[in-house]
Amino acid sequence: MSVGPAAPHIPVLLKPLIAACAPVEGYWIDGTFGAGGYARGLIEAGAGRVLGIDRDPLAHRMAQSWIGEYGGRIALAQGTFSQLDDLAGEPADGVVLDLGVSSMQLDQAERGFSFQKDGPLDMRMSQDGPSAADLVNTASEEEIADILYHYGEERASRRIARAIVAARTAEPIATTLRLAEIVARQLPRPKPHESHPATRSFQALRIAVNAEFDELIQGLAAAERILKPGGRLAVVTFHSLEDRIVKRFLQQASGAEPAANRYAPARAETAARFRLVSKKAIGPDDEELAQNPRSRSAKLRVAIRTDAPPEAPDPVAAGLPRFSGKGRR
Repeated sequence: MSVGPAAPHIPVLLKPLIAACAPVEGYWIDGTFGAGGYARGLIEAGAGRVLGIDRDPLAHRMAQSWIGEYGGRIALAQGTFSQLDDLAGEPADGVVLDLGVSSMQLDQAERGFSFQKDGPLDMRMSQDGPSAADLVNTASEEEIADILYHYGEERASRRIARAIVAARTAEPIATTLRLAEIVARQLPRPKPHESHPATRSFQALRIAVNAEFDELIQGLAAAERILKPGGRLAVVTFHSLEDRIVKRFLQQASGAEPAANRYAPARAETAARFRLVSKKAIGPDDEELAQNPRSRSAKLRVAIRTDAPPEAPDPVAAGLPRFSGKGRR
């Protein structure tokens, strides 16, 4: 696979991230390295060293053309961000996570992430393990429906799941465009400026194939364990489901979680493990929206680690979907 020449890459919400995390100094972890935009931005903002972590072998191959320019100040590790405390080697001054699929993955049809380009139905970020084709051709109708509903908020999940199971009996579903066509036939034709009918289904399958929600909650916990007191945690999300998990995790860890109702028993007071930099998520400004339409749905949340001992996360309280389906690696 050709990785192509290195191209300038400006990650979403970099400027507000740097501003919210100031001062940027010491040792940082870019837990979703991708094309290296955040790592470069952190170094330019004052970080002494950055460890970039990515499960995608392509990210590591692409970095070889430019990483030497930083004289060893950017190092790479293959793995997932749920492993970042094991990979870090020492306590960190900051952790950055940019969630979801990267533009370099979407742009390559052979990776199978895009419903707009024909390619094998893959979607594996790590390029190993069961693929999206394996999932749609072997999972039960109920499991597919649950994945589409809980991971993609697709209201027509059961109708789409029935259509997938019916289609695969005639011939295995092997390409992105065939799956997109199956999904689109179950939904009304989109109006101008509406998203493609397969958007939610492709999102859901990608999340399931890569166990993204399990990775997210474990990655947040790993960041909590590895950050020094005063260390910054910055997380960029692109859809409501992952933002809800990040928001609830930080609310619980900071003691800012609202009470379910005023008649519920009072919760025991616990020491805050994070301090929120802002109660509300930070979004793109007009200049960034004009330069990068992909930033439209992006949200940034930043918190500062305290000296309270880390705690194991509660996936249910953090908003992980509750159903029997499991993410596949």
